[in-house]
Amino acid sequence: MTTTGTRQRLLLGIQKWLFTVLLLLLIGMLAWLSHNYRWQADWTANKRNSLSQGSIELLQTLDGEVQVRVYTREHGQLALAVDEILKRYQREKDDFHYRIVNPDLDIEQAQSDRIDRYGQIVVYYRGQREIISNLSEQAISGALLRLSRGGSKHIVFLGGHGERDPQQQDNRGVSKLAAQLTAKGFTVSSHNLLTGPLPEDTRVLVIAAPQKPLLDGEREQIQQYLDNGGNLLWLADPGELAGLAPLAEALGIRFLPGMVVDNNISLRQTLRIEHPAIIPVLEYYPHPITRNINYNSLFPIARGVEIKDDHDAGWQGSVLWRSFERSWSETAPLGEEIVFSSEDGDIAGPVPLAVALEKILAGDNDQMDKASQRVVVVGDSNFIANGTIGVGANLDLASHVFDWLAGDDDLIAVDIKNAPDLQLRLDDLDVLLIGTGFLIVLPLALVSTGAFIWYRRRRR
Repeated sequence: MTTTGTRQRLLLGIQKWLFTVLLLLLIGMLAWLSHNYRWQADWTANKRNSLSQGSIELLQTLDGEVQVRVYTREHGQLALAVDEILKRYQREKDDFHYRIVNPDLDIEQAQSDRIDRYGQIVVYYRGQREIISNLSEQAISGALLRLSRGGSKHIVFLGGHGERDPQQQDNRGVSKLAAQLTAKGFTVSSHNLLTGPLPEDTRVLVIAAPQKPLLDGEREQIQQYLDNGGNLLWLADPGELAGLAPLAEALGIRFLPGMVVDNNISLRQTLRIEHPAIIPVLEYYPHPITRNINYNSLFPIARGVEIKDDHDAGWQGSVLWRSFERSWSETAPLGEEIVFSSEDGDIAGPVPLAVALEKILAGDNDQMDKASQRVVVVGDSNFIANGTIGVGANLDLASHVFDWLAGDDDLIAVDIKNAPDLQLRLDDLDVLLIGTGFLIVLPLALVSTGAFIWYRRRRR
């Protein structure tokens, strides 16, 4: 019995020490893992506490160090907010660095960064600097996007013929789109060719539905711009081409006659479209422009545009999007009843609404700092107007068009993250039920429980 008891005590001691050693090893391993690796889960709606996919893809394109300095006298809560936002960038990019600077103490650094007030944030990338005043993902990623573009990103809207104006703020103008492009790092202006040639740093020329014919000299300037490798966005509404038919011939495209209509009543009712000439697009052809566009866009008063089969001028063309199969190009004036008639010249759908053209430039072309020339032709200018740019995917689609034309198709816009779970919305019935529960049911339950306990104790 003594020998057996001693052996049992020895085994129990060994088990105790072995358990202690294994427990300490486990704790040490967990400490090492937590120090060297980090994992977190964002359960908020729209993942608003994590970087958007657009910001992550943007960081992946940055091949240099990023420095961020936040200028403020306050620390405490502000430092926590800075850490919360900027550490998201550090987790995605190892050479992303930031620090908080007190401009009252580090005067020389503040003067070097040209800080003139508290709360400013300086973002450095590849020798370039931008100052922002908003500590948010949209502001920081927007600054990085602008810094990464580098060089000239000048978008010039043709003017002087009744075109869409980037400065015009009514429904027909395109000032909202211009503001979006400016926020992304583009310079946007309008130019009348009668006042002089196009600016030398023009990256994209936009011809947005001129209402009056262009002069021969203006057409020659546009053709010269294209011959030198310039990029072009041409938006053409139904009707005459304002003297630009030779340009369509040179590009190898054909505009279809008439106006595209879609008489699918059930679809129009679902999308709440009142007019058959407002064309919805839900499906897009694979292309960098249409990447990540997965919801509908609207094209009011559109015409078809297609690539000629027999044209060979070095252009590689592709259709970007088209109308539904039950649509067609109506050549007759629109009336109360719209009926397809091939005998009257109507063209059955689906009708292509936009095409993209690309040409590989010769190696000795020193006119443009890029490898290819790009053109996008859309049979509608209304979709970028202030009155419709905010509908569906119109803004994203237009933004992607300019990204691709400028050669930045690998840079994706950073989406603004909404937070739908910050507010609790209750209808009248919900309010009544909650109020009754908290004000009547719960107090009665507490009183009844207390009375029951008091009664039980009285009976003992």
